[in-house]
Amino acid sequence: MRIKNTTLNIIKADITELNVDAIVNAANTKLLMGGGVAGVVKKKGGETIEKEAVKKGPIGIGKAIWTKAGRLKAKYIIHAATMGMDFKMDDTKIRKACASALQCAQQLKIKSIAFPALGCGIGGFPIVGAAKIMTQEVIKFARLQKSSVKEIIFCLYDEETFKIFDKTVTGYVQHILEDLGMGPYITVDIIIELPEGIILIERSNPPYGWALPGGFVDYGESLEQAAIREAKEETNMKVETLRQLHTYSEPNRDLRFHTISTVFIAQGKGTPKFGDDAKGLKVVRCEDLLKLDYAFDHKEVIKDYLKQRK
Repeated sequence: MRIKNTTLNIIKADITELNVDAIVNAANTKLLMGGGVAGVVKKKGGETIEKEAVKKGPIGIGKAIWTKAGRLKAKYIIHAATMGMDFKMDDTKIRKACASALQCAQQLKIKSIAFPALGCGIGGFPIVGAAKIMTQEVIKFARLQKSSVKEIIFCLYDEETFKIFDKTVTGYVQHILEDLGMGPYITVDIIIELPEGIILIERSNPPYGWALPGGFVDYGESLEQAAIREAKEETNMKVETLRQLHTYSEPNRDLRFHTISTVFIAQGKGTPKFGDDAKGLKVVRCEDLLKLDYAFDHKEVIKDYLKQRK
């Protein structure tokens, strides 16, 4: 798959056997190479890899450093810290580690880099989620950088993980590049008011967390039409007295890509029920809204909403 001047490939192989400029190790913050991919890298490439890495550590979660690759065919190992010594994993850690590894590759001026499924081994992170997060970061990197990196490989060892990555990444890249285009993307979000509070959905796709209902504006739709459609699709609600709150356009408001969202306020009619692409739904009282963790910039949006209510 081509993303501007970079090729993204998904393969089933042993990452330690690849003849590439760099392979990525999903590291811990102390850069100790015990189990998982790290253990195999140390066993095949030699203990000198771990010794060199430890001298450069410890590093923060989401940061990356490089070492030589010892006896491996690759020239470098890029150690990207996806977890601390508590081995806890979340989507932000994977996202930052992937981005840091790509920036490290850029600094090394290498042409090819291979990633394992970050966070899916010892970290136990869902494979589909990791595939989408890593793809989002690769697309951002390939679009925005004048990069020396011409080939990025997602290398999966077992058949099941390979099949999931292949299906998820291929479909996701096609959706973003062919269906949505190069961006920035126009979206809408809706604050649906009920007597007991406003409706929030729990996202089933990265970035995870609670969010306002919303989504992308389809070709041929007005903002208002998109808001009405998304409210119905995501919450089963009809909306009335639709009015705009504000348009939010800060380029980094959405960790996936550049989106510009117009937020609407509306009265909801019906029985709330979450759609197929959500994990859950709840109605939250205004006094409790700022107690939750949100995706995107939705906490700031809600702060603005609460100010205008006063």
